[in-house]
Amino acid sequence: MSDTLRATPLAGRRALVTGASSGIGRAIALELGAAGAAVAVNWLRQEEEATAVVAAIEKGGGRAVAVGGDVSREPDVVAMVGRTVDAFGGLDLLVANAGIERNRPFDELTLDDWQRVLDVNLTGAFLCAREAVRELKRRGRVAGARAVGGIVFVSSVHEVIPWGGHVNYAASKGGLGMMMRSLAQEVAPLGIRVNSVAPGAIRTPINRPAWETPEAQARLLQLIPYGRIGEPEDVARAVAWLASDAADYVTGATLFVDGGMTQYPAFARGG
Repeated sequence: MSDTLRATPLAGRRALVTGASSGIGRAIALELGAAGAAVAVNWLRQEEEATAVVAAIEKGGGRAVAVGGDVSREPDVVAMVGRTVDAFGGLDLLVANAGIERNRPFDELTLDDWQRVLDVNLTGAFLCAREAVRELKRRGRVAGARAVGGIVFVSSVHEVIPWGGHVNYAASKGGLGMMMRSLAQEVAPLGIRVNSVAPGAIRTPINRPAWETPEAQARLLQLIPYGRIGEPEDVARAVAWLASDAADYVTGATLFVDGGMTQYPAFARGG
């Protein structure tokens, strides 16, 4: 394999990354762009930030476009996928990253808190994946490609670790895990690979209170055997690998990017 192909393992691929204007989604969009993919950068309220991500990808010699839309609204999702196809001539990869939290004790959780988190984190992932599968089935296999295409969901360690005070979030990610596996089983015969990455504690604005003070960081590190907080780029590199031909025999898998958080570190000291 040439050095160029090693450096650009996603050359020629067309990707849509949801929630890509900041945090993990931003890092994923930049990583895919650096790996050679053309990237549609989805945003909801941060158009300026999404435009900056597009500019960064283009500065590196890549192709990108900003695509606005709310993943929980079906017309928006249909339009997002349509704009991606129009801009790049097709779609090869969906990264369903958009997600939110609304945290409260269970008895204070409102129906709106519950519904909005499920709408974005689970229904949004469903809508985006459905439109991606429809487009991939319509297009079929591209000459030279091993797979017809791929979908990577951004889940969380809380698809397996219970999280009191965050019941709606944990339920959305637990549901996402089973949706991923069921979809992977269904579309594997079509040549579509479906996987998830499940981040642990990542240094992003959404969880700033958990790491921004020395005291908070010390408490958090007790949950991470590897001894450091993850960076968005840690997750982005995992997504890029799952999207590449190097992971061609991987489908229906959740790759935990968590420094060992899912190993229940308290049990290393007897529980």
